[in-house]
Amino acid sequence: MASKTTRKPAISIARSEHQRLVKLAESQATRNPEVSEVLLVELERAHIVDDVKLRAGVVRMGSTLRYTSDLGEDRQVTLVYPGQADIAEGKISILTPIGAALIGLSSGQSIDWTARDGRVHRLKVETVVQQATS
Repeated sequence: MASKTTRKPAISIARSEHQRLVKLAESQATRNPEVSEVLLVELERAHIVDDVKLRAGVVRMGSTLRYTSDLGEDRQVTLVYPGQADIAEGKISILTPIGAALIGLSSGQSIDWTARDGRVHRLKVETVVQQATS
């Protein structure tokens, strides 16, 4: 019989974002230990790529993406740093359980993530639109 725990998908993160996110997660270790730990685990397992070599279609900071979930959601959101978060505008902080789960995923990948209430949910990234770089 198959194990209930599914292997997490391979993820890639730009080198510059990886360093900044590690510092951010570590700075939250006492104030927000659960999310800090989840983010650090994701960053630890990520394949770190030079910024210019990160493939299009990978969720990174500032990416707008559409995901579907096992709860029947079909949402378009933007992954942002905590100071820019605004749930009404669909801006999800990296320092939330779902934000930490999304970083580094590519279109078509799915991941299980644990909500603040302890329930495990599954989401699938449908499309990723990179933020234009200035």
